[in-house]
Amino acid sequence: MENKSITYLSAFLATALSVTSCCLSEGYGTSVEQKQISLVEKMPSRPQPYKVLDWKQKARDFDKYVYDMNSDMPAGNMIWLDDSQRNIPQITFGLYTAVHDVRQGPDVNNGEFHESLNALTTILGAGLVGIDKTSQNGYNYVKMIQNYFNSDTGWNIMMNNTCPQVASLGGGYGRDWWYDVFPNVLYYAVCDVFHGVDNSENIQHSIAEQFCKADSVLAGDYDYSYFDYGRMKGCVNNIPLEQDAAGGHGYVLYSAYRKFGDKRYLKHAESAIAALDGQKESRFYEILLPMGIYTAARLNAEQGTSYDLSRMLGWVFDGCKSTSGRTGWGVICGKWGNYDVSGLQGSTTDGGGYAFLMNSIDMAWPLVPMVKYAPEYARAIGKWMLNNVNASRLFFPDQLPDGNQGLPGMQSYTNSIIAYEGLRYEDCYGEARLKNVHPVALGDGPKWAAGNPEESMFSVYSTSPSGIFGAIVDTTDVSMILRLDCNATDFYADKKFPVYLYYNPYKENKTFTYDAETGRKDIFDVLSKKYVAKGVNGKAGISIPADSAMLLVELPAGTHISVRKGNLIAKDQIIAFK
Repeated sequence: MENKSITYLSAFLATALSVTSCCLSEGYGTSVEQKQISLVEKMPSRPQPYKVLDWKQKARDFDKYVYDMNSDMPAGNMIWLDDSQRNIPQITFGLYTAVHDVRQGPDVNNGEFHESLNALTTILGAGLVGIDKTSQNGYNYVKMIQNYFNSDTGWNIMMNNTCPQVASLGGGYGRDWWYDVFPNVLYYAVCDVFHGVDNSENIQHSIAEQFCKADSVLAGDYDYSYFDYGRMKGCVNNIPLEQDAAGGHGYVLYSAYRKFGDKRYLKHAESAIAALDGQKESRFYEILLPMGIYTAARLNAEQGTSYDLSRMLGWVFDGCKSTSGRTGWGVICGKWGNYDVSGLQGSTTDGGGYAFLMNSIDMAWPLVPMVKYAPEYARAIGKWMLNNVNASRLFFPDQLPDGNQGLPGMQSYTNSIIAYEGLRYEDCYGEARLKNVHPVALGDGPKWAAGNPEESMFSVYSTSPSGIFGAIVDTTDVSMILRLDCNATDFYADKKFPVYLYYNPYKENKTFTYDAETGRKDIFDVLSKKYVAKGVNGKAGISIPADSAMLLVELPAGTHISVRKGNLIAKDQIIAFK
């Protein structure tokens, strides 16, 4: 007689872990041929030593500490209230850029010197991991950040400070284009995470109008150090020319087009990205070029443009070689001491290499969702992210031996919640004990101002984007095969169905467990143009070929896929562009 327990168990396993074979061979066109990014090919397939942090928990711990106005942490509070009421008649808040930064605080310059790059990123990261910043401990922080909208200056965009004059007195930054553009990129992202906050659409409209006017004035010539949005005039100062600001303009304007539907915003988004695409060489610095590449990919897919993504990706990964730009700025590739550090972003030349946590995390924001629109780069981005995620943990005090840190023995100061700003090949400018030590975690905080304490190496603004990784990065039951959420940072986009990127770094096929949302699901691979599982209820074992990627779309079971103008359509949404 048949054993009923075994029968029931077999039925359960068939539902939970098996792949329904019926019709899995059915294809919807030719598979997507993968394109290489040359620097990524030089990165290790399986970086060592390997460890992935729980980035979601990192982001939640960071938010809980940084927004605690009565912290009992040894490092003390990182936040204060600012009642100066610049630009908007309301109380706002300030965050230390670096721990105990003497330029900042409630008693310095009336508490007005604080940075939107920090505040906006903390709010975005928190929102991405499910924290409601519109109602937290009695404050609507999303409303409070509107004080960075500089109406008093006449620029009428989000700026890095509520008052540039006070920032200058406090040792703030001179005009540096990315500092003026990126807050607006961040603000648009925040507004897509937190909808319906009073006055937010007015600010978004103003930003889009100012960027439209600026792009009209620039007329394809972005050869400036910064742009005066009050006088509508490009300017050159001691800062190298920042042509990749066009990528930031394009990102914001296309987001504005998707939100408001104004064709002028689309026109100027295309104009800005055309200016970026027309550059003769890499002028990569910080983050705006990757934002532009993502926008170029969306425009190619959704609007039929033909920007050269391969060339621009090469500009990012191979870095800037121009003597009139930020020479050496790119992506790190190699092993420092016993640690693989490939995938991090920063200077590839300063002291043998100087990587930054903020930049390394921020670059995932545009490039992971980019593969939805340019799936030919799925394998390359998957391999880069495996390296990047692994190496990014090395900025935290509890992830390196004391001998590799600028502040040994201070792991408990913030419970390793706040990371070092940077990771150097070696500290060739500092203490003798750190010479010939590879790598070294430290930061530039002590160099920013006389009297800045050594703990200013711990960087609040560098740790602030942890929620970006928290939203994108998850593990599977196979070590080194990550689950990357391509929807998490794909703002102002159609996201009816979950989309995940997987990369197999092994030389043999691997089977990982796919976790589906509630209800029966069909799993479709955009790269092979085939179903890999049907009728999944909970979990399914999916085989991924050696050294390859899958871009999986999760559809309600039985969803019909049609072909329209070369695009694959499910329930009136494009799931694969032609």
